[in-house]
Amino acid sequence: MSTSTSSAVKAPVPNSSALKGKIAVITGGGSGIGLAVVERFVAEGAYVFIMGRRQAVLDQAVAALGDNVEAIAGDVTASEDLDRLYARVKAQKGIIDILVTASGIAECASLAETGPEHIDQIFATNSRATLFSVQKALPLMSAGGSVVLIGSIAGFIGTPGYGTYGATKAAVRSYARTWSNELAGRSIRVNTLSPGPIDTSMFDNVSDELRQSAIDMIPLRRLGRATEVAAAALFLASDESSYITGAELCIDGGMAQV
Repeated sequence: MSTSTSSAVKAPVPNSSALKGKIAVITGGGSGIGLAVVERFVAEGAYVFIMGRRQAVLDQAVAALGDNVEAIAGDVTASEDLDRLYARVKAQKGIIDILVTASGIAECASLAETGPEHIDQIFATNSRATLFSVQKALPLMSAGGSVVLIGSIAGFIGTPGYGTYGATKAAVRSYARTWSNELAGRSIRVNTLSPGPIDTSMFDNVSDELRQSAIDMIPLRRLGRATEVAAAALFLASDESSYITGAELCIDGGMAQV
């Protein structure tokens, strides 16, 4: 039986206050990589708004992480839900310093199996929702703000059965290049964070054989941890990366690099 080292909901212990006083919005922040990013940002002093679809999961995160987290249940593919999210942010804080788009889905379908519903669902969540999450945040984004788009190394490697997913992540990477130019006049940085295989709940139902097959393709010979992705997100969100925009940072144990 496989085990998971994904981030558990827990009260974070502040480390360095790298984001002290910052206001962050994280879509898909209720579980997996998104939740690990929320935990790290709160630990570093940020006030974080989360959007996710499952109210019970959001309530659990807020209860565990304390007063610096506020959750809004909603679907990032629904324009009215995004409007509710940003209306809440505007009413409560009036500004956004950091936006992380962590909402995403992955479903397996070969070329022969791919149909219109599959295409529409994956692109709506991974690409279209990313665009409108950023677009609707812009009126509240501060000068010098940071946008971190969660991509994937699937955007530039060919993974059988995940052609549509890879295409959506390639689109996200392309958005980062364009938006970093478009928003440079406001000193808003846009970067892509692209994980490789990360040991989150999506691996819980994967066979030991498939799990080991993935590990064998990684030079570091292990799956990544959600906390490692969160550390990279912190770097891109903070002033430590103040001269970085339009870039892609891969957290993949070398899988797509060597």
